[in-house]
Amino acid sequence: MSGGILVTGFEPFGGDARNPSGEAALALDGDLIGGRPVRGVVLPCVFETAPRALQAAIEALRPELVLCLGLAASRHGFHFERVAINLIDARITDNAGAQPVDHPVAAGAPPAAFTSLPVKAMAAAVRAAGLDAVVSYTAGTFVCNQVFFALMQLPVARGGFLHLGGDLDTPSVVAGTRIALAAAVDRQGDLGTSAGRVD
Repeated sequence: MSGGILVTGFEPFGGDARNPSGEAALALDGDLIGGRPVRGVVLPCVFETAPRALQAAIEALRPELVLCLGLAASRHGFHFERVAINLIDARITDNAGAQPVDHPVAAGAPPAAFTSLPVKAMAAAVRAAGLDAVVSYTAGTFVCNQVFFALMQLPVARGGFLHLGGDLDTPSVVAGTRIALAAAVDRQGDLGTSAGRVD
């Protein structure tokens, strides 16, 4: 699939029976967006294995764009993450029972990494379709942030992370993700408007 799009989501975690991020990744598998084939992969919600599973998918598929999806149940709408931090500080255990506290994602790596996707343009496109979407500056400190930071250490053309609010059902996630990817796939650079915060 060299040159296509990879979308990842996660398996359910934290006692939930479902995870719309993983369901959406599977629903998008085989789609065509901007003339590019889409492959969807579900990652384990496990610190030890999630980054390796992501790397294996990238090495097998060699995509030009990677968008990782994750659930943030306390949020609303689509949150396009701009920065990942080199920190794991787990408030709950992962699906293997691990709960690392104050560990780096990658020892010796920089303290933070920025997305290479046009997140302002992606959020704007999703909002234009009538869905709630913002640029976010915190991907948390759980497996989502770990995967995002690990992604940005890999040799991918472009990559980033999208957090999904708990108010979104899987069809809405699929529709919004399609819109966001269509806005990103051929775009060089991001919007020049501010998406900053004062809080």
